[in-house]
Amino acid sequence: MGEISCTNGVNNWSEANGKGHSSTLNGYRKSCWYEEEIEENLRWSFALNSILHTGATRYQDIALLDTKPFGKALVIDGKLQSAEFDEFIYHESLVHPALLHHSNPKTIFIMGGGEGSTAREILRHKTVDKVVMCDIDEEVVDFCRSYLVVNREAFFDPRLQLVINDARAELENREEYYDVIIGDLADPIEGGPCYKLYTKSFYESTVKPRLSPGGIFVTQAGPAGIFSHTEVFSCINNTLRQVFKYVVPYSAHIPSFADTWGWVMASDTPFTSSADELDLRMKRRVMGENKYFDGKTFTSASTLSKAVRSSLENETHVYTEGTAKFIYGYGHASAYKHNQA
Repeated sequence: MGEISCTNGVNNWSEANGKGHSSTLNGYRKSCWYEEEIEENLRWSFALNSILHTGATRYQDIALLDTKPFGKALVIDGKLQSAEFDEFIYHESLVHPALLHHSNPKTIFIMGGGEGSTAREILRHKTVDKVVMCDIDEEVVDFCRSYLVVNREAFFDPRLQLVINDARAELENREEYYDVIIGDLADPIEGGPCYKLYTKSFYESTVKPRLSPGGIFVTQAGPAGIFSHTEVFSCINNTLRQVFKYVVPYSAHIPSFADTWGWVMASDTPFTSSADELDLRMKRRVMGENKYFDGKTFTSASTLSKAVRSSLENETHVYTEGTAKFIYGYGHASAYKHNQA
């Protein structure tokens, strides 16, 4: 749950300005803060220059904030999704390990990804012929296309096919196969729209059948810190182990998230590429330079701490609709509305 407060006594942004225009906050900007409740007794906050836009779609509440430490930040349903200054860590980690471990990735399917950053990173790969980006919320896609200038070029790449639909329904209705399927979904939050796309049945009956031989699935898997990895990271990893022969969990610290974040990569083909081989493929196949990811970085990212490794090895929980686990927060309860009570 995220909240914007001002030190002059205006405790909630909606009370100061119900229409969502930052211009009416003149005089308040230097004292405005964004605050997100990470756990019941732990909050993370940072100063704002301004509130650029807020709104609500059929599915979720959205906001674009201009923050002092992290630049422009996208917030959905009161949870920070990405920030301008460090989003490259998340998106390079989500995209490049799977595409570089694959021998020749040509067709890619993105579940979610309406922000456009995942498509941007995929389209840097010279081998890629087609990217299907399937997001359920057209208004969020249009919002990001308009406001996130860094991804504008990706939206106009002829290799990108944008589909507005539920990812499960879209995959089930398609007959083509994909070399890589990427889960760039919102976190599994109670009441949110995405938790059913982290279940064993979804991976088993929808995702895996749409992978081509040698195909790779990768998903963001929530917080993976020393204390937070038991929320969903460990059970998503264990769930994928029930479906695929080879599963690799990995993580990276993302400053704007105030935590280490996790991803899980899975396939029925073993992951055998060394750090040097990943670097060689990157040099041959990827346009431009990565800011974060290379072969040695992946070796480090996939070498988890003793405590996290132990938890993952001993995890028995399998993610189903009836036994779903959630990260702390609220779906459809952004503080822009919820906290006025």
